[in-house]
Amino acid sequence: MNNQLTAFNTLLFKEIKRILRIWPQTLLPPVITMTLYFVIFGQMIGSRVGEMGGVSYMQFIVPGLIMMSVITNSYSNVVSSFFSTKFHGSIDEFLVSPISKHTILLGYVAGGVFRGLAIALIVSMVALFFTQLSISHFGIMVLTIFGTSVLFSLGGFINAIFARSFDDISIVPSFILTPLTYLGGVFYSLENLSPFWQNLSLLNPIVYMVNAFRYGILGHSDVNVGYSLLAILIFCVIFYGVAYQLLKDGRRIRIS
Repeated sequence: MNNQLTAFNTLLFKEIKRILRIWPQTLLPPVITMTLYFVIFGQMIGSRVGEMGGVSYMQFIVPGLIMMSVITNSYSNVVSSFFSTKFHGSIDEFLVSPISKHTILLGYVAGGVFRGLAIALIVSMVALFFTQLSISHFGIMVLTIFGTSVLFSLGGFINAIFARSFDDISIVPSFILTPLTYLGGVFYSLENLSPFWQNLSLLNPIVYMVNAFRYGILGHSDVNVGYSLLAILIFCVIFYGVAYQLLKDGRRIRIS
């Protein structure tokens, strides 16, 4: 147990050190992007939109933008880090070492969670320059952002296992995550959609994550928050099982 804990701490420290060492690539770009969102959508467009969900448009989009940054950064951190380990062949050292597969998986996921939560904190601080925020339900907010970060870190790990080139790790973010995020209620309330589009939006899992987090901050949600938290938990368990089995199987780990 002590050996596994030491291995986990080493992996996590390595990931944190990598994130901080290349901070112009890992921490700065999301902050600049979110600041532009605040200026363009929050101030310029928001002044024309008025209120949404009982609050100003700027306040309404802040939880969604924070969640967007958590999703993209948690995912990209793990997929890029683990694939680089595969690409350079150093994954073989992990596989022949006495480190358990659970420890390897948890170490990389913890690194993704660290980056996701760090970006969330920074973006939240930037948001305070544009609007005022108050937390309505602290526990729900923490559970949602932590669970979402874990979920997409696991998704990045799975993507990294299947990837055969650096081009492969950009397919899911470009063609799946980005559309689902923009259609996930970040910039609008489902109440503003027609019944058909409301029902269609309910098939988007990011809708539940964004709304649960928005409920934690603003006390407003378009969906049942309890179902949202349960869905995040179920998906985390499923993704963890898939990631662990792929890592244990090992056939997709090495790049031929």
